[in-house]
Amino acid sequence: MHRPARILERSVWSCLLVMLVLFWAAPAARSESTPAEVAQMQVERTEEGVLLSATVRFELPHAVDDALAKGIPMYFVAEASIYRDRWYWYDKRVASSARHMRLAYQPLTRRWRLQVSSAPIGQSGLVLGQAFDTREEALAAVQRVSRWRIADATEIDTESPHYIDFRFRLDVSQLPRPFQIGAVGQSDWNILAVRSQRLQLDPPR
Repeated sequence: MHRPARILERSVWSCLLVMLVLFWAAPAARSESTPAEVAQMQVERTEEGVLLSATVRFELPHAVDDALAKGIPMYFVAEASIYRDRWYWYDKRVASSARHMRLAYQPLTRRWRLQVSSAPIGQSGLVLGQAFDTREEALAAVQRVSRWRIADATEIDTESPHYIDFRFRLDVSQLPRPFQIGAVGQSDWNILAVRSQRLQLDPPR
């Protein structure tokens, strides 16, 4: 190969490498600037069961916000698991629960709709729905969990130490197939908040 051709080839590969680095770095920088976090979490034990209230804070990444504005629904999942300490073996999970949310914008009516279910939306017969006039109201409802029943009161032994793991995430597995492929490895599609804490539960009241 002639020397000018080699120089041209190296220049092309260098440009491609720089573009690839910028492509992967830019979404990561945007994601790091607005991380998700569990700002508040409270657990109480009543006659109804063990109830969890929590607030999650995050900003929608541009890719997610843009897809919503075009009428593509987004799916969020809140998961809570309660574990009992065991010094002689792995901690035992004594209860777990999930809360599935489907957030969608309806361009024709310019309204937002949030559906909530204990199972993935579309696989459950019982789905609660709410309508909102603004994006801010709808997003606030997604980020707030109020007195969510995550276990029966009888499942928790007050004489043993327990802790709770709470996770909130964007579930890309329920997106249309092209979006699932595009979201792989992209931090712009990564919304995840995790928090663990010891349970301080009084007897049921």
